[in-house]
Amino acid sequence: MRRLLVVADVAGLTAAFVVVEVVYGNRGANPVSLVSEIVLFVVSLPVFVLGAKLFGLYDRDDERAAHSTPDDLVRVFLLMTVGVFAIEHAVDLSGIASPDLLKLTVFWAVAVACVTGARIAARTLARSSASYVQRTIIVGGGEVGQLIARKLLRHREYGIRLVGFVDAAPRERHPELAGVEILGGLDTLEAVVGRHDVERVIFAYSNDRQTDFLELIRRLRDDGVQVDIVPRLFDVIGPKVDVHAVEGVSLIGLPPVRIPRSSRTIKRSLDVVLASALLLVALAVMGVIALLIKRESPGPVFFRQTRLGKDMRPFTMLKFRTMKTNTDESVHRDFIAATMDRAATAAAGGLYKLERDDVITPIGRVLRRTSLDELPQLFNVLRGEMSLVGPRPCIPYETERFEPHHFDRFLVPAGLTGLWQTSARAQSTFGEALDMDVLYAQSWSLGLDLLLLARTPLQLLRSRATA
Repeated sequence: MRRLLVVADVAGLTAAFVVVEVVYGNRGANPVSLVSEIVLFVVSLPVFVLGAKLFGLYDRDDERAAHSTPDDLVRVFLLMTVGVFAIEHAVDLSGIASPDLLKLTVFWAVAVACVTGARIAARTLARSSASYVQRTIIVGGGEVGQLIARKLLRHREYGIRLVGFVDAAPRERHPELAGVEILGGLDTLEAVVGRHDVERVIFAYSNDRQTDFLELIRRLRDDGVQVDIVPRLFDVIGPKVDVHAVEGVSLIGLPPVRIPRSSRTIKRSLDVVLASALLLVALAVMGVIALLIKRESPGPVFFRQTRLGKDMRPFTMLKFRTMKTNTDESVHRDFIAATMDRAATAAAGGLYKLERDDVITPIGRVLRRTSLDELPQLFNVLRGEMSLVGPRPCIPYETERFEPHHFDRFLVPAGLTGLWQTSARAQSTFGEALDMDVLYAQSWSLGLDLLLLARTPLQLLRSRATA
């Protein structure tokens, strides 16, 4: 994967250089010969690759199963910014040439796009190869270990092949894990790792003594195995935790759950600008959808429903109507109750999705599959009732099933897209979706919002491909 990403970065930079040369040419007050520019570009390539290494752009795929190209966007942006700035100043100070700032700016913008596209292509190529797949064992066959296993099985794009569990006294397996083997107890772990050529071991709670774990983890890491540990109280530990130490003892710091006033202002400004732009682009499509809905079945174009936003304030959420009018909501209530438990069983296809073919209209089926039914929520965003990114807007009766910590999701505005929408969607139970909403609220940052916005189009394409 590292080698593929290096090739992708070099290919992306080369494509950007060629595009700029073809479009921009050798214009400017002090034009430099094409040969000189090619030499300078070739000399600068190792600098960009070294910078990518320093920015951690080659190491995270092995370490993080869920890592994807959108996770690299901020670092690619910074790498190109710092790299172009450094090269421009180095050339200027050396007196070799007088850089054309406009041309360099165009190269910077094109390079960000080309490198990102090349990385997407490299990861797509890698994931089609058996060499990319990591054989993985989970130590602990209890509730948490089985929860992790089910999540890994749902997401083939992680490149994880679950070999089995290591646990001397595992819990009865969930129906989704009926085909996953129990490979023995902790004393057989090293033998199992060697026999199955395991590359990743996930420790997810076990009844074995902690001293056994410590020595095993040391030996596994010495043998080049990636080790992941599910921490205690994992429900409240998010990406914003601060790991520090007191005389060699590691402590995990949990920051308060709050969004500063300045950050709220930036988030709201981003919502207004992007929602306005999206509405302008989508108005024609929304008009066509409205005509199709009116033509197909009697009833209003919009479906209006009371939802709960920040601080549990009720508001009327808008969606395109996808069902027949006067549909009984008790079916959805029962579905929420059935999928609140993490151990709930998925329906056909491994999805936790309420199928109501008897009440969904034909155009509604298309709108739901493409998520176009949610376009009217852009009006809710402009009115300040929702944000572009945040927890799923909650129906009031759903709170009847909440555990106390689930109410933390109301500390931030409800969103059109979010952590649950881009990570799991119908592949998670209702309880797991709530946990992801809480994790988003506890981990909020502007960078996280931008990352989730970048992930959304890819998730929509993936959902359409598997629909």
